[in-house]
Amino acid sequence: MWCMADLHSGPRTSPVEFGAVLLAAGRSTRLGREKASLEVKGVPLWSRQQDVLLRAGAREVLFSVRPDQQWVPPDATVVYDAAPDLGPFGGLIAALERIQQSHLAVLAVDLPRMQPAWFSALLALCAPGVGAVGHRENFYEPLAAIYPRELLPPARAGLARRDLSLQHLIASACAQGFMRPREISPDEAPLFTNWNNAGDMG
Repeated sequence: MWCMADLHSGPRTSPVEFGAVLLAAGRSTRLGREKASLEVKGVPLWSRQQDVLLRAGAREVLFSVRPDQQWVPPDATVVYDAAPDLGPFGGLIAALERIQQSHLAVLAVDLPRMQPAWFSALLALCAPGVGAVGHRENFYEPLAAIYPRELLPPARAGLARRDLSLQHLIASACAQGFMRPREISPDEAPLFTNWNNAGDMG
């Protein structure tokens, strides 16, 4: 089991090459302002999360955003959902369609405690055609996970029938061997703290 110090270590040797996507297209209605522009120790969240993915070993980082968002850096490679109101499901499909690598690391912009070593732990479970995802209390953590490109057809099928549940997609993928679950330890649980309301930002 890791200690918290291990969570800040750098990336380990990976059996696969992967791209990444930063999910930042949400409208932040509960918070009332763009989460991506909030700062952690003086650094905008979008920049912090991009750095997490790059230090984890991502070959490229895509930005899943809306066309009207003003904070997006001018040199960012952006992907847009095929239709509005698809939630993170839409960002996942758009990124899987765009990446050149065999795997896609997904990170939500509002997980300010996430560390590169979490993705290193997931990568240790990945293989050709197989990704990995955190799991705890009968719930998958889909917004800091690694997906194989082989998940694109079932994701498109889910979109076609308007089943936008990542929980459903991942459960099916695990059952079919496309994803491997990794139990989240108590030491790792704080990594998944998110900023949804102003009260979460302490």
